[in-house]
Amino acid sequence: MGRRRQSVTIKHVAADAGVSLQTVSRVINNEPNVRPEMKERVQASIDKLGYVPSIAAQRMSGSRSYLILAINDRERTIADWRGRQGVDWVDQMLLGGMLKCAEYGYRMIFELVDTHNDHVERELRAAIAALQPDGVILTPPHSDNPLIVGLLDQQKIPFARIGSRGGDMGIALTMDDEGSARRATRHLIDLGHRRIGFIPGSPEYSLSRWRVDGWEGEMAAAGLATDGLLAEGDFSYASGAAAARHLLASGDPPTAIIASSDQMALATLEVARERGVDVPGQLSIVSFDNTPIVRFTQPPLTAVDQPVAETASRAVELIIAAQRGAPRPTDPTRVQGGLVERGSTAAPPAAHG
Repeated sequence: MGRRRQSVTIKHVAADAGVSLQTVSRVINNEPNVRPEMKERVQASIDKLGYVPSIAAQRMSGSRSYLILAINDRERTIADWRGRQGVDWVDQMLLGGMLKCAEYGYRMIFELVDTHNDHVERELRAAIAALQPDGVILTPPHSDNPLIVGLLDQQKIPFARIGSRGGDMGIALTMDDEGSARRATRHLIDLGHRRIGFIPGSPEYSLSRWRVDGWEGEMAAAGLATDGLLAEGDFSYASGAAAARHLLASGDPPTAIIASSDQMALATLEVARERGVDVPGQLSIVSFDNTPIVRFTQPPLTAVDQPVAETASRAVELIIAAQRGAPRPTDPTRVQGGLVERGSTAAPPAAHG
């Protein structure tokens, strides 16, 4: 009677093929320098016994776990999930990261860590000890948290820093935030807007500043002033509403507003409605993120499309390359987003006539 599949171990395969455990492990892990005939012999035993490699077996070689750990900010992620507001950052990360991991025979594990917690180092050490990942993907604001970055560097684990320009540690990737803000601003300038307001995200995120830089740079290149057109935000709906009220209540209000998150753009749309300001007739709005919700507003929002899936996918590729001995890229890898034009942007009132 054949063995039950779950009871077949790497030891059974080694005994059946007449080879060492190390050889079986190297075949399972697709490691180089295994003779083709040895590979075939081990594979024949695997097939005959119905052996299914487990992650534990793959770790027997001691060199790899075939796991990549992606870490996101706990507080913000849970708030987004509970709010059920159409925020799909995590979905997009998993889409890009998991598919790319699967291509290489890796698995991606997703963990939430609180960046504000005094125990952030302890939490991360515990996750690393339990999972022994081959690499770690950090997202903002973790990607610029010196405690987290320092710990991973010290542990000699390849790690990618999404939304960071990096430095001496880790592999930096950006979603071209400055370029995206420039494109959004240029789109509005091309429509004829001269007074373009900007609502940035939380200053805790480096990319918030880069987006402001992009807006300011494009306005300056067009010879346009930005005085009084920047209103503070922190990515949340409430901060977007306060910022939009501040901008629209000024003596010379903007004819267009770029909001650094979809939630702040939705709030701007609502404030315009409250004040009887027609969008896009009297006010154009551009959003950042392009989460599903912006397609269903009235009017649908023109939005900067954040290439989250592509960036996570690229991060996995770079981590696996580092695992295989590739040198660390010295410059940040830039993954460019797009601008999706919808019904919330048009020429300003004066330019209509």
